[in-house]
Amino acid sequence: MKNLSKDSALVVYYYKNNIYSFNALVGALETDSYFDDFNIYFIKKKDELIYGLKDIIKNHKSIIVGFSFFTSQLWEIYDLISLLKNKYKDSILYIAGGPHATGDPLGVLKLGFDFVVVGEGEETIIELLKKVDLGSDYESLKGIAFINDSNEYIFTGKRVAIDLDDYPPFPLKNQRFGAIEITRGCPYVCYFCQTPYISGTKPRHRSIESICKYIQILYNHYGDLTDVRFITPNAFSYGSLDGKVLNLTKLENLLKKIRGIIGKKSRLFLGTFPSEVRPEHVTNNSLDLVLKYADNDNITIGAQSGSQRILDLCHRDHTVEDIYNAVKLTVEHNLKINVDFIFGLPGENEEDILLTISMMRELSNKGARVHAHSFIPLPQTPFAKAPVNRVKDLYKKEITKLISKGFAFGDWKKQEKLAIKIAKYMKTMKLE
Repeated sequence: MKNLSKDSALVVYYYKNNIYSFNALVGALETDSYFDDFNIYFIKKKDELIYGLKDIIKNHKSIIVGFSFFTSQLWEIYDLISLLKNKYKDSILYIAGGPHATGDPLGVLKLGFDFVVVGEGEETIIELLKKVDLGSDYESLKGIAFINDSNEYIFTGKRVAIDLDDYPPFPLKNQRFGAIEITRGCPYVCYFCQTPYISGTKPRHRSIESICKYIQILYNHYGDLTDVRFITPNAFSYGSLDGKVLNLTKLENLLKKIRGIIGKKSRLFLGTFPSEVRPEHVTNNSLDLVLKYADNDNITIGAQSGSQRILDLCHRDHTVEDIYNAVKLTVEHNLKINVDFIFGLPGENEEDILLTISMMRELSNKGARVHAHSFIPLPQTPFAKAPVNRVKDLYKKEITKLISKGFAFGDWKKQEKLAIKIAKYMKTMKLE
């Protein structure tokens, strides 16, 4: 098959919040020889994208600009795409993907995008760019949405889930190294979270051999300065068949082999950003693995609420006791612990708020730090159209105290304002 012409180029808006998505997508493109001569530009800043496209257009006949974004970025992306389309007219093809685009493809097309990649993008982006190059029919390509020539909305259907081993976690030719996705998919269908609706409920693990291959590449590049971080919905679930019953033997085998590659001077992180840990999976054995192999002095768990009623309404599938136990065990292992809470979850009443406040106080007294969030409705989740109200004064008073003492942190204020805007959009599907 012919190679894509050097006259064509892909420009990715490589914004800091979205680099992991593009690492995976560009890594996938590099696996196909069709793209051997394909020019890819990574642009990190808004102004650089707005004004830099002018020079890129001079050097290429066909330009595709790719965006991947969260719902929290919706207004920023709308302003940017509007500006670009006004400035460059129809000389550029615009493709969107990521969590928001997957959950709200029609809304994203209405922003001005030509195509939306729905769900996992590795296989889809390869086939879509080939069809763009060849001018082929798009309706036969699974995993995309677009508006056809008759002004009809077309969604071509869901694509079969990929095998992570088939694609690298980051680009090798273009050298954009970073965290390695080791697991995709989550069996816990929490009603506020998009992950299971985008990636499925059956966990898929990258093999130990594949992970170690890319760890070796990282180490060859960085040497003793290598930092190893994982992308996974639940850091202790690696190797688990169902994502619920842990397979710590396999997890330890992975960690042991990684440590053998990177040595003692490089750093390995487990249970910290960009992944967290479920509270019921915090055990003596799982914490022992952190102490034995990892370099982080803390872990992050998702509690979300101190009310069992709210945990059940959210479909969290763990108990209040699991949260207390996770903090107790972590502190006993001389590790710090950050505990996520979400203020204003749907169905929450004053009794639930008081229970959560009581938990935050008690956990902070035990040495935990509260990571405060405001509930944000996200497309394609059961809570997508749930009502959003301002954070209650009870929460505000308590979290202010905890922050002043160094026992809490988080962007809950910013999220509170954003959540109100998003909730309005989710009901009207109009940006205002």
